Amino acid sequence: MLDILIIGGGPIGIACGLEAQKAGLSFLIVEKGCLVNSLYNYPSTMTFFSTSEKLEIGGVPFVTISNKPTRSEALEYYRRVATSNDMPINLFEEVTTVKKDGDVFTITTAKTSYQARKVILSTGFYDIPVKLNIPGEELPKVKHYYKDPHYYAMQKVVVVGSSNSAIDVALETYRKGADVTLVIRGDEVSHRVKYWVRPDIINRIKEGSIKAYFNSHLKAVREQDVDIDTPDGLVTIENDFVMAMTGYQPNFSFLKRLGIILSDDKYIPQYHPDTMETNLQGLYLAGVVCGGLDTHLWFIENSRVHAEMIIEDILGGD
Repeated sequence: MLDILIIGGGPIGIACGLEAQKAGLSFLIVEKGCLVNSLYNYPSTMTFFSTSEKLEIGGVPFVTISNKPTRSEALEYYRRVATSNDMPINLFEEVTTVKKDGDVFTITTAKTSYQARKVILSTGFYDIPVKLNIPGEELPKVKHYYKDPHYYAMQKVVVVGSSNSAIDVALETYRKGADVTLVIRGDEVSHRVKYWVRPDIINRIKEGSIKAYFNSHLKAVREQDVDIDTPDGLVTIENDFVMAMTGYQPNFSFLKRLGIILSDDKYIPQYHPDTMETNLQGLYLAGVVCGGLDTHLWFIENSRVHAEMIIEDILGGD
């Protein structure tokens, strides 16, 4: 019988484990992929918007060469935090069901089952892409994840979106020799784009190095070309790859199966803001999963405190 089972081995899941460890509680972290799986799936060249001290967990210093840490530095940091603290983590083990009987949760995974008095859900939102729902989206040329720009060298690439992911893809693939076209729903590049990157993309668009269609939508994808619905009418251009950087979302069906109530508009899960406990007593939320479809609400830097809040509530209840 565990005191706590933590679902999700990302930064906030590890932070919850650290707090449980400090409190002398028995716990296990179960992660369906590799350690900090979401960060691993970030682009290989990604640089964080946040400074390193804002990404620290458990009071462990995050030392970096530059002010803005890279993906590889973050992977190394969180791995070191987990291993140096001998965190009990089962990787590549997906949770399938969570059921409560009285005061005890039974957590079933693809490999076995566990019992715990409390459950913390810290699963993030990077696993399920927001689909375009257009003809041709199922073609292999349409990508919702991006790893490295070299793959797209000398190719005709359409990038959908105007936030950080889309702009990074557009600039990086352009600089590796891709012919890049941006399709942007609004009338300008998002102001959420990193402040040192936004002027770069605006200048590339102005000089014509990167073509951009504003107030536009990707209409259809075919093997050799795509249709773009623009203010001036339908435009068809030749195309090799579509990078649909349209965002990601939590696994809402999993949350519903657990019995967590979601709001009607943005599917924000119900939880108490002071304790992070959901409508299901003993089941807590931590990290970006708390934001539902509003994925710009929570980040590592402002959800680290969830770990302390949850453990404090568990100790207070005991």
